[in-house]
Amino acid sequence: MSGDDCIAVKSGWDEYGIRFNMPSQHIVVRRLTCISPTSAMIALGSEMSGGIRDVRAEDITAIGTESAVRIKTAVGRGAYVRDVYARRMRLDGMKRVFWMTGDYKSHPDDGYDKTAVPVVENISCQYVVATGVWTLEGGGADAGHLHGQRHCRDDQGEEVCRGTMQTSRA
Repeated sequence: MSGDDCIAVKSGWDEYGIRFNMPSQHIVVRRLTCISPTSAMIALGSEMSGGIRDVRAEDITAIGTESAVRIKTAVGRGAYVRDVYARRMRLDGMKRVFWMTGDYKSHPDDGYDKTAVPVVENISCQYVVATGVWTLEGGGADAGHLHGQRHCRDDQGEEVCRGTMQTSRA
């Protein structure tokens, strides 16, 4: 039981993470059971300015959790979240399977680069069994469709991240 994200992958915050330039990479999460009513089973970001890549999660179970996979980004973060593969997920009593946020607004100070737009690409979820889930995807008119292009927009409608996702449900 967690009061926050069960697994959180981070790699630096805004201009400090960009300058340090050390990605979080080659991460494997296996055989995890998570209960987190207000957060994610696996969260990528929001402090992701050094980049996050090659994250593998398999044979995971979430019960009464807000989302299985959550990607948190914002203008000023820069860098990327790419090559994330989740498979064989069993989800029960959750709000969302996948949730991508492009306007996670906290910054350490006002020195962040307002042109540093994060890129999200190659996100794959396979063999998902979901029961009692409110919606398959957080936000947007296409909630519930889990294939194709995904775009995150800030409060003014500006694109702040891009992503693709493919899924199959068992």
